[in-house]
Amino acid sequence: MHTFLLEPGRWTIQGNWLERNGLPISVKGMILVAWNRDDWFTMAAKLIFPGSDRPEISLQYKGRLHHGERQYTFLLQHSLLGQVEGEGWIGVDTIVQRYWAISDRQRRSGFETIHYISKNTYHLSSGVITGHFLTSTIEANLERQSAEM
Repeated sequence: MHTFLLEPGRWTIQGNWLERNGLPISVKGMILVAWNRDDWFTMAAKLIFPGSDRPEISLQYKGRLHHGERQYTFLLQHSLLGQVEGEGWIGVDTIVQRYWAISDRQRRSGFETIHYISKNTYHLSSGVITGHFLTSTIEANLERQSAEM
């Protein structure tokens, strides 16, 4: 059973960001997941790039997953892409999300695959697509933090 997204919690993210024709850049951050009683979740994430002049990225999700369902929808405010809509599927070993920027002249969209390793560890692979071209990716580990932090 998945713990990321389906349970409230605090997660760290650490890995690499890669842009077209660029070298990998270290990325770190924090993800907070919260739920209310009406099957609505919120997720807030902040990504920073240590040792780089790249500005941080912030993401604010609001979505709904009905109890017992495996598919959900969400709205996202993304500091680079603006207003975003998306959908997600809860698989046996992965959570897959697809999203698209609203009213974006560059036709940007993206995907995330969050693969279960253990109840406290996941591996994230994600990418942003502009038109028909992959423009950036993230490969990172997600680690659940204990409640005492």
